[in-house]
Amino acid sequence: MRTLLPLLRTAWACRVGPFVVARPPRGASAGPGSRTMAKYHREERGQPRSPSYRLFLKNEAGHYISPFHDIPLKVDSKESLFNMIVEVPRWTNAKMEIATEEPLNPIKQDAKNGKLRYVANIFPHKGYIWNYGALPQTWEDPHQKDKNTDCCGDNDPIDVCEIGSKVLSCGEVIHVKILGILALIDQNETDWKLIAINVNDPEASKLHDIDDVKKYKPGYLEATVNWFRFYKVPEGKPENQFAFNGAFKNKAFALEVIKSAHECWKALLLKKCDGGAINCTNVQVSSSPFHCTQEEARSLVESVSSSVNKESNEDADQTWHFLGE
Repeated sequence: MRTLLPLLRTAWACRVGPFVVARPPRGASAGPGSRTMAKYHREERGQPRSPSYRLFLKNEAGHYISPFHDIPLKVDSKESLFNMIVEVPRWTNAKMEIATEEPLNPIKQDAKNGKLRYVANIFPHKGYIWNYGALPQTWEDPHQKDKNTDCCGDNDPIDVCEIGSKVLSCGEVIHVKILGILALIDQNETDWKLIAINVNDPEASKLHDIDDVKKYKPGYLEATVNWFRFYKVPEGKPENQFAFNGAFKNKAFALEVIKSAHECWKALLLKKCDGGAINCTNVQVSSSPFHCTQEEARSLVESVSSSVNKESNEDADQTWHFLGE
């Protein structure tokens, strides 16, 4: 174990070691001007907009992977670029998310009481107002109290609001620059919301920290706070609250939060903490007791129906909600 811990630390730097996952393909640059991304492929199973729908990810070699555990957190040790898994494209309503409790953690649509979940349209916004997703290899530990918020984590990877100009696709893996962070308190749980931008966005070269968002995208941060404050009100729930009175913290603060969540994830994958129902099956973290072979991963995926079924093909309710301050 004495030799294991130093090697684990290299996962944050994405260097060679037993905790490292797939590298970017040869010839791919991690620099801000790069348009060559790691090649992850998507495979859909089941009927979209149904409880059976699952979107699995494969790596460049065509092997099934877990987007939660097998995609590296950082793109390159020399750049502050991170991999982001897109769960919800901008302007859409379906609440898609990484299935943290299922083997290989495919993306699925969240459901409550057997009914698929959609976010409401709260005027003037249509669905989600950013490309929404998560950072891999992070986990907000529900048993660990955050020193900044005095609340425990929400048991999920850290959420990301990508504010670039392009509407992305569910299951895309992109490289992002971290700009800042918002501390949402949801039912007494810490639910961090990172603000980031696709490194290939035309405006990415101008945005380096949270103050740049205020300068070049005026009103976006205020809209973000309001969206998170009110998005559950149409369901009959109270307004959400925030730490720091809803103020955004800067990039340096955000990077520390990410680093802490990455350490929690490493403890989870090494079975050093209580992960509860979280499924840690992975194919590339060789030091983890939850590691499985490529053949076992394929068998897990093949157990999920690939046929188009006739379960509920429910569309989002397009009602608009007008909420006052």
